[in-house]
Amino acid sequence: MVDGGKQSDLGVRTLSAIVMLTLLGGALWAGAYAWLALICIAIPLLIWEFWGLVRRITAHMGARTLWMAGGALYILGAAFMLLLLRLYPGTDWRDVALPIALVIATDTGAYFSGRAIGGPKIAPAISPSKTWAGLVGGMAASAVVLLLWTRWTLEHDGVGYIFDMRDFLGTILVGALAAIVAQTGDFFESWMKRRAGVKDSSSLIPGHGGLLDRVDGLLALCWGLAIYGLAIGAVF
Repeated sequence: MVDGGKQSDLGVRTLSAIVMLTLLGGALWAGAYAWLALICIAIPLLIWEFWGLVRRITAHMGARTLWMAGGALYILGAAFMLLLLRLYPGTDWRDVALPIALVIATDTGAYFSGRAIGGPKIAPAISPSKTWAGLVGGMAASAVVLLLWTRWTLEHDGVGYIFDMRDFLGTILVGALAAIVAQTGDFFESWMKRRAGVKDSSSLIPGHGGLLDRVDGLLALCWGLAIYGLAIGAVF
C-alpha cells in the first residue's frame, strides 16, 4: 500500500513535471524568440536561488562576492550555450532539445536503476541517494537516447551516411560521458545544499524544489558542450 502523503506528493510532482515540460516544449516549438524569453526569465531565478545557497555557506562579503561571481559565470555561460544552440544560424529546436533529452534520460535511468539495484553509494556525504548502479543506469539511458536521436536525425535529414560500428561505439561513448558530466553538476549542487543545510534550492516548483534543482545537470552539460566545441574548433 502506498502511503497517502507520498501518493499526494507524487501527484503534485507529476503535475508540476507536466507543466514544466509543456512550457519547455512550447518555447521550443514557438521559435527562437520564445526560447530567448524563457531563458531570460530563468536566468534571474537561477541566480536568486544560487544566492540563497551562497549566503548560507559563506559568512564574509569577500567570499560571497567570489562565490556569486563564479555562480553568475556558471549560469550565464550555460544560458548562452542554450541560446546559441537555438539562435545560431543553421540550428533548430533539435539542437537544444538533445542536451535536455540526455539530462532527462540520465536522471530517469539513474533513478530507476538505483532503486532497482541499489548497492554502494558514490559519495554518501554529499548525496546519500546516488549509487554506482544509478550512475551506470544513467549512462546507459543517455547513450541509448543519443544513439536513437542520431539515427533519427540522419534519416529525417535524408543524409546518405553509413553508420558503421565505429560511429556506433563513438555515439555510445559520448552519450555515457554526457551522463557523467550531468551527474557532476548534480553532485556540485548537492554539495552546496549539504553545506547550506537545505534540501532544495527553493520551493519555487511544487514537489520538485527549485529551478536550480531541476537544471543542475543541464548547466554542467552545457559547459561540457562549450568546452567540447572549443576543443574541436582548436583542432580543426
